[in-house]
Amino acid sequence: MKKAFFLSLIEARYGKAQSFGAALDVALPAFNETLETLLSHRSVRVFLETPLPQGTLEYLIAAAQSAPSSSNLQMWSVVAVEDGERKARLADYADRQRHIKQAPLLLVFLADMAMLHETAKAQNVPLDGIDYLDTFLMAAIDATLAAQNVVTAAEAMGFGTVYAGSIRNQPEDVIRELSLPPHVFPVFGLSIGYPDPKRPVRVKPRLPQFAVLHREQYTNANAQQAIADYDVTMAAFYRAYRETGTTWSKQSLARLHGSESLVGRDRLKEAILRQGILLK
Repeated sequence: MKKAFFLSLIEARYGKAQSFGAALDVALPAFNETLETLLSHRSVRVFLETPLPQGTLEYLIAAAQSAPSSSNLQMWSVVAVEDGERKARLADYADRQRHIKQAPLLLVFLADMAMLHETAKAQNVPLDGIDYLDTFLMAAIDATLAAQNVVTAAEAMGFGTVYAGSIRNQPEDVIRELSLPPHVFPVFGLSIGYPDPKRPVRVKPRLPQFAVLHREQYTNANAQQAIADYDVTMAAFYRAYRETGTTWSKQSLARLHGSESLVGRDRLKEAILRQGILLK
């Protein structure tokens, strides 16, 4: 029964049955509820307005702070937004995404180098290394790792989640709304709440493993075949879910076609520099 259940989750994740041979048999003894939560992930975009139980936020932030941190620098922080009017304004800045306003909790994760700037000032020591691109990447990656811990914890608790990269569409407005000081930048939002049972969400298939898994050295010899197969899978998914047909490759190429398709994020470097983050 456990193997059949596990294989059903794998099939849902890839949109079709997979043939991984004996590898899955080796992994089965370690199968547990954590893996079930991870394999069952789906983005929820329609929420009930029911508030989260008291203490939920604190548990989620504890999970976030349990994520790894590069050199333990912990250069991230998060703004929890529950006020309806503020969520509505942030939704307007983020391509009017309804879930930002609808979900009871919005977390805006931040690359936060202000704490170390202030610490260096207080201790009167130089901090030239903080002005480099790698430092900003470390802060953004730390924020991402923390956020993904929140996603896993929230879904294990029965909540739904969805990321909002559109928080970066109008970063200056988000910075003003959240009163972010210099050296702090909004990386993305995360909506959390109870999924609306009247709007169930299917697991979205991913690219075949052989498109992303490289053994020993990188090779893209089979990439176009993988994409062709995946386009068929996703066209069927989109028809069933959206009642409109497209393919993953067409949608992805359109999303990155030009600066206008970046919906404001083509100005991101300018916005980051204005926050005093130099990216040397």
